[in-house]
Amino acid sequence: MRLGRFAVLLVSMSATASAKDVAGIKLDERTNLGTSELVLNGAGLRKKVFFKVYVAGLYLTEKRKSPAEVFALPGPKRASITLLRTLPAQELVAALKDGILDNSSPEEQQVLKDRVDGLEANLLSIQQGKKGDVITVDWLPDVGTVVTLNGEVRGQSIAGYDLYRALLRVWLGERPTSVGLKKALLGQAE
Repeated sequence: MRLGRFAVLLVSMSATASAKDVAGIKLDERTNLGTSELVLNGAGLRKKVFFKVYVAGLYLTEKRKSPAEVFALPGPKRASITLLRTLPAQELVAALKDGILDNSSPEEQQVLKDRVDGLEANLLSIQQGKKGDVITVDWLPDVGTVVTLNGEVRGQSIAGYDLYRALLRVWLGERPTSVGLKKALLGQAE
């Protein structure tokens, strides 16, 4: 009986030890999305000037080290954003739209326009994110792109992996919002 309790204690300790800490935010090394288990590929801090804005985590079915490998990996994906300050949704939307524009060709922008508008509407429904809020943007192959705030779905799902890939390029593209964050999401920085 005591051995069983000790084994449970060891499992609990290893689960706790496996959480990654970034700027005081603990990110689980594994999470479930739909019927799939995802692993934390990498996580990092987004700063703007000298303000800490959010901690981002990228979850995939398998770890990948390059943007091309991340984009090519089939299956569900999750971008997790934990806010470190109160932030109007409009600011988040503007930054994401700028990142999509910076990392997409004019042809891609035209194809994506209506769906980027849908993503914008889903994010604007948040109105204002508060410090500690967790926003996830998930890719579920049979559903599409889904936005949640603290686990509550916001708006409608949006079809098309090309939209999700464009969103990931905000952080992993040729002109990412932050080179340091890009490296961290790819597991290349501590």
